[in-house]
Amino acid sequence: MAPLAHKLPIIRVAEPESSDELASVVRDGFHTNTAIYPLGGQTSLDYGLPARREGLGVSLSRLRRVIDYPARDMTITVEAGISMQALAETLAAEQQRLPVDAPQGEHATIGGVMATNFNGPRRMGQGTFRDYVIGVRAVDGTGMAFKGGGRVVKNVAGYDFPKLLTGSLGTLAVITQVTLKVKPIPEKSSFIAIALGSNDQAEPLLASLIYSKTSPTAIELLGGPEWHALSGELESKSTEYPIVLLVAFEGTSVETDWQLACLAEEWRTLGLRHPTLISDDRASQLWRHLTEFPAQSGSPLVLQATVAPSAVTSWLAAVLAIDPQCSFQCHAGNGVIVVRFSEFPESGLSRTLIGQLQPAANAGHGHVVILSNAQGGEMTHQSVWGGLAPFWLMGEVKRKFDPRGILNPGRFVYQGM
Repeated sequence: MAPLAHKLPIIRVAEPESSDELASVVRDGFHTNTAIYPLGGQTSLDYGLPARREGLGVSLSRLRRVIDYPARDMTITVEAGISMQALAETLAAEQQRLPVDAPQGEHATIGGVMATNFNGPRRMGQGTFRDYVIGVRAVDGTGMAFKGGGRVVKNVAGYDFPKLLTGSLGTLAVITQVTLKVKPIPEKSSFIAIALGSNDQAEPLLASLIYSKTSPTAIELLGGPEWHALSGELESKSTEYPIVLLVAFEGTSVETDWQLACLAEEWRTLGLRHPTLISDDRASQLWRHLTEFPAQSGSPLVLQATVAPSAVTSWLAAVLAIDPQCSFQCHAGNGVIVVRFSEFPESGLSRTLIGQLQPAANAGHGHVVILSNAQGGEMTHQSVWGGLAPFWLMGEVKRKFDPRGILNPGRFVYQGM
């Protein structure tokens, strides 16, 4: 059995060697009404509601080939079981990349990242995973193989299956093959950073970036013990945990250097005299830290909020009132906030989420979901998915693709499926 499959009620694990064999396994599950749990790198098994129904694990570990890579077309087709690291190494040989930051890339698979629609700090300047998927092959809940999109960027025929399956948590189909558009690796990647004394100081700086002449790749607002080493590198050598504002730029050396200098000058006009520039190897290390933050072990509870960018600091204030020692990472330009609690909330998970943090997110036109709950208790539909209501249309789509509800049953937003 795969190393983490014990987190699911799996009786045994099948490891099909082809998409046809995988389709046969799912078809048998459909006829016997057996639950099917797709398994990629198993890095996100804590995400979603706990599975209650015993069933069969279907590992895609043997489906990891590169099917087609016309590098000059800047597209690549791979099987869903290939790891993000292996994909990155293949692309790097042609000086290309998929600019999606997924943690634990040595284990996380392209199919799993697509199913969870996980996106990291580069999402502001480079877009989300959904923006890069142009073709997909998959097997639905009846065992029928289907495909959507194609191997060229300009393809607009029929339903948009690639975008529909992205973020569906394996509940509509088992993804077997993905075609992606890719981008060149930039010549230079650098950060400009400054330490702030409080959350209140961050709001006007974030607002000023709206009018900046620069085009950041990422805007990160960081705080808490996890970022103490970074804050110690900056001009403010506080023994506390100051909040760090980090802005990233990527591109040619000329354009990156110009944007760094431009933003430094804009900050000087606001009274910020000593920003720190981070480049070269230290920038690469920092990108890795930013990418891995949501998946680091040791926190009893990890939440992700998605709110309007203007509501980032107000939602953070609500979190800090509950746990002043938490560590957080905000993709501030997008309004996505990941919080790693230092201890489990004293008032309990449901009361904290439903009574405090979800209403605060709703006020910011957003919602909160649980990424990880080490204790495993109080994992209800409302606490896990918050404002992600199971709209009737989503339920209808689920029934079309998986009429018996055998794919990852009970784990996503559809209640009772």
